[in-house]
Amino acid sequence: MRRLRSFLTARRTSWIVLVGALLVTGAVFALGSGAEGDSSPGVGLPDSAESARVAAAQELLPDSDGTTALFVFSRTEDGALAELTADDIAAVQSAADRLAASSSTDALPPPTVSEDGTVALVVVPLAELSDVAEQADRADQLRSTANTDLPDGLTALLTGPEGFAVDVAAVFEGADFTLLLTTVIVVAVLLLITYRSPWLWLVPLVVVGTADGLASIVATRVAAAAGITLDASVTGILSVLVFGAGTNYALLLIARYRDELRLVEDRRSAMSRALRGAGPAIIASGSTVVLSLLTLLFAQLTGNRALGIACATGIVIAMAFALIVLPAALVLFGRGLFWPYIPRFGTEGSTEKGVWHRLGILVSRRPIAVVLIGVALLGGLAVAGVPQIKLGLSQTESFTSAPEAVIGQEILADAFSAGSGSPVIVIANADSAQAVSDAAGEVDGVDSTRVGASDGSITEIDVTLDAAAETPESFAAVDALREKLHAVDGADALVGGLDAQALDVSRAQTADQDLVIPLILGLVFVVLVLLLRSLVAPVLLLLTVVGSFFASLGASWLLFQSVFGFPAIDTNVVLFSFLFLVALGVDYNIFLVTRAREEAAVHGTKDGMIRALSSTGGVITSAGILLAAVFAVLGVLPLITLTQIGIIVCIGVLLDTLLVRTLVVPSLAFLAGDRFWWPGRLSAKDMH
Repeated sequence: MRRLRSFLTARRTSWIVLVGALLVTGAVFALGSGAEGDSSPGVGLPDSAESARVAAAQELLPDSDGTTALFVFSRTEDGALAELTADDIAAVQSAADRLAASSSTDALPPPTVSEDGTVALVVVPLAELSDVAEQADRADQLRSTANTDLPDGLTALLTGPEGFAVDVAAVFEGADFTLLLTTVIVVAVLLLITYRSPWLWLVPLVVVGTADGLASIVATRVAAAAGITLDASVTGILSVLVFGAGTNYALLLIARYRDELRLVEDRRSAMSRALRGAGPAIIASGSTVVLSLLTLLFAQLTGNRALGIACATGIVIAMAFALIVLPAALVLFGRGLFWPYIPRFGTEGSTEKGVWHRLGILVSRRPIAVVLIGVALLGGLAVAGVPQIKLGLSQTESFTSAPEAVIGQEILADAFSAGSGSPVIVIANADSAQAVSDAAGEVDGVDSTRVGASDGSITEIDVTLDAAAETPESFAAVDALREKLHAVDGADALVGGLDAQALDVSRAQTADQDLVIPLILGLVFVVLVLLLRSLVAPVLLLLTVVGSFFASLGASWLLFQSVFGFPAIDTNVVLFSFLFLVALGVDYNIFLVTRAREEAAVHGTKDGMIRALSSTGGVITSAGILLAAVFAVLGVLPLITLTQIGIIVCIGVLLDTLLVRTLVVPSLAFLAGDRFWWPGRLSAKDMH
């Protein structure tokens, strides 16, 4: 390791590192990601899921390779829907005739008018498009066609499967640029505040920004090799994670480098010593995050596996740039890089003075009180919010501001049967189709049934529910349909469609959560045991991180209810938030406790923890605030799922940084004393 450190920092070889990194990065950028256009977030269910089997069977039916656009025609007067006039109905028919030219069928069925005469519905079958840009262009053309020459006050809204697909894709249009720009601004401002130097912040920002761009390309390539396509939601989270984690590693290394510059006159020797001190902590914390992310490869949902493989790749690249490229870049400049706060050789560091040293002494005098207060705060937030949490967002509840598809779906649900916009699809053997249709009609919650397309072997039956899409009532109806229709002898009936799909996704997400969360906890525990050579410290550290997670979840739910008005937390938010908070929260504990063990070998557990808190308090607090702000950037996108992940992680990181790592962990170490390192031992001759 000494040779590697010397190679990275020596005058004759550090420039080789930078040139090599530049050439490799340029080659990867020239090669590109290989992705063909943007893609929207997919469903990602395994092939064994019943709704996925229905979707596969539908592809065998005539005219199956398509989707459906629903156009909802209505007029509003004094805030309420008004009855359509004869001229309105005629205009709707004319619009349907024009829309037929874009349909995948020869002719459209006539418009359907609601019983109260306030809404007309035109169903337009379309060929399915995989390219997001082409899909959006077609949607714009269809909207223009539908709204041409309509009487004043009459409007046509695009909804249904095609409408929601287009609006979800629109959420991520330009998302990478928006997230990147916002993240760069946030990181630049916080680095400027942290270093209080007009140019030091540029070095880590350029290094981490390059790592982020490289990570996006490499992660897409790695995922493609595994047969997974990354969508914009995954690449957005990837960018935020690489910027946040990469900047954290940079902050830790630069802080250690600054301390060593006070002890060593030669800056290159100081960087070598900084790598020796901070490198193991960065590698351990980064490896913990990577291993935690890789547990998602055991998940059922493709989206979870995609996030795991992409973000793990990104963290590896962020670590490599922090430990290889950043040291070589920093040693190119003299101590003046830190101006106006230049760390002079021979000056006193931060281990025996400053606010963090005084805080450590205060905490060491009242550790029991500090622990009780910390537990009370974390427990109070958890108890206040977690028991009231509701899980599961429907399509219409997924946006922070309602797009056209949501408005159209709500109008449709008010005027027709609530489930008319997303019928349940049943596939059965052709000779049992009528029996299956009759049985479905007997199920509570079913409004109507219709026998549809057939290839002579299997037949599709469309089932319209009374309940609105993706509600507990519609899920109960799907379960009842499955129980009833599976019992129809010889029918081999399968129940699918959007509601069944949402139900299957929710259950798969729960199964993934039940599997992955224990794996994450086990892996983090093993890493901590190997790193600290202790059993007591890892248990205590893991308990504090889990406590901060539940506290952040409770606090976030109170915020969602009182400020944002979110009806529920999306099904995947809990798993992703737990993953990021536990993996990243342990980072700060690793930074603190590894330094504490290093100091304790010389000064004893109590003084070692105080000195570690003095040395790392400022940089870890800065890193935590920066990471929290970076995750909050996810809220710039109008999708509730990403906003919720951003807020929960933001609150959790702040709690972990400002309360758990600053007060609770040192207090636990003071209470445990040397038993904190049990069964490992600090050298007796070095203890005081």
